Amino acid sequence: MKLSEAAAALPGKVLTGDFPADPEISTVYTCDLLSRVMSMSEKDCIWITVLTHLNVVAVAQLADIACIVIPEDIPVPESTVKKAAEEQICILSTPLSTYELCWRLHDLIKGKTEDA
Repeated sequence: MKLSEAAAALPGKVLTGDFPADPEISTVYTCDLLSRVMSMSEKDCIWITVLTHLNVVAVAQLADIACIVIPEDIPVPESTVKKAAEEQICILSTPLSTYELCWRLHDLIKGKTEDA
């Protein structure tokens, strides 16, 4: 499933504008411990976190994460959004909880790969 397809299927908005890259997404990682994200996430995954400071952009860049999703409409500082846009890392904001996001994204990705 393309990142743009996953984003379109979720309520919320893309905070960083367009998708400079539109990679295939095959997994989702949920964690708020940055060292764990760096060691355990997969390339081009969607990362769900409640963290919104600048370090999330650095971690996403180091781990080759395609998109950061912020649940529960948690406000994201403009400095984080600006840095993510510069680094071509997508940030999505959604009213869904982390649980709801995992569930929906799992069904979307699983359904897409089973159709292939």
